[in-house]
Amino acid sequence: MQYQELVNWIQLINSGGVGPVTFYKLLEKYQTARQAIKYIDKEKIFPEYEAKTEIEKAHKQGIQIITFTDKEYPQTLKSLNDAPPILYVKGRTDILNYPIGVSIVGARNASVPRRKIASKIAFDLTNNDVLVISGMARGIDAAAHKGALHAKTQKGPTIAVLGTGVDVIYPEENTELYEQICLYGAVISEYKLGTSPQTSNFPRRNRIVSALGSAVLVVDASQNSGSLITARLGLEQGKDIFAVPSSPTDGKSSGTNCLIKEGAVLTENANDILSVLRYTQNRQIKQFEIKEQDLFANRLDKVEKNDNIPVKGKSNNFKPLTNLIPDEGMDIDELIRISGQPTDKVMAQITELEIEDIIKRINSNTIVLKGKYK
Repeated sequence: MQYQELVNWIQLINSGGVGPVTFYKLLEKYQTARQAIKYIDKEKIFPEYEAKTEIEKAHKQGIQIITFTDKEYPQTLKSLNDAPPILYVKGRTDILNYPIGVSIVGARNASVPRRKIASKIAFDLTNNDVLVISGMARGIDAAAHKGALHAKTQKGPTIAVLGTGVDVIYPEENTELYEQICLYGAVISEYKLGTSPQTSNFPRRNRIVSALGSAVLVVDASQNSGSLITARLGLEQGKDIFAVPSSPTDGKSSGTNCLIKEGAVLTENANDILSVLRYTQNRQIKQFEIKEQDLFANRLDKVEKNDNIPVKGKSNNFKPLTNLIPDEGMDIDELIRISGQPTDKVMAQITELEIEDIIKRINSNTIVLKGKYK
């Protein structure tokens, strides 16, 4: 991609109210990012000089900026309707299109035995030329990355998908792990450089974690955890789903047993995964349902039971939309997707809710209920 076109892509995706879904709609309508920018409110446009600075920063730090049109861009992501238009990559770009990969996810507060299982499975998968993908969080994510890195005479590749800027290490305790992944694998992010940890970004990045792999392994999960969201996303993307069983008395890990009951492959070791990937990589496992309303039930109930949001005027028609926004806020593209409404209608509602001071933007593409904003 030409330099100026890259500048315009960075401007467009970082402009107010523009997420991946909106980005592609604008690009389709106006043909180029430069043309699309002309039709965005001036005060919402990401400045050109900041986009150029972004490119300079990336170059100085050895970070590559890959766009949807570049050959290095992961082909598995292109099937997503909200595929990141831009990916920041620190490390190897040649593994972004690795033939076979497994996304390993699980709880941050996982027990030592569970972390050992994740690490051992990741180690064995990597030695069998299966790429391990995870999110570099505490617990299962970190254990999976470490297991992969110790494979292949301690040079095993692995991909970490961050919910921060690719130059922001979170949590800080994973600094050494981050450096090792950059050396032997790749750290990637869709967020611009310097993006700090924000609660709403981490569930969002899960779609990338699941999409990059050929399968999803859930090592540890409670009934309403982000790991189950990743499993659901993987299922929607046509991936095989695997889960490590837990004790019936272990409520914190009961989510994995739920997955197995619904059709996920019971997994005790890497061979359970390899046997499927080798011989039935394209088979359809039972379509177990992790319903959207179930995953969001706890936070929806919380909003409905404490529904003191000052809804007035025309916005009374938009009350269901406000009920979908959790306390920590939500990405606009995610809100559009789960609302089931056309993009233009949701954006119109968001604009009016902003005017009536019911919601607030905390960055270019994330909104929170005004009463919940701290």
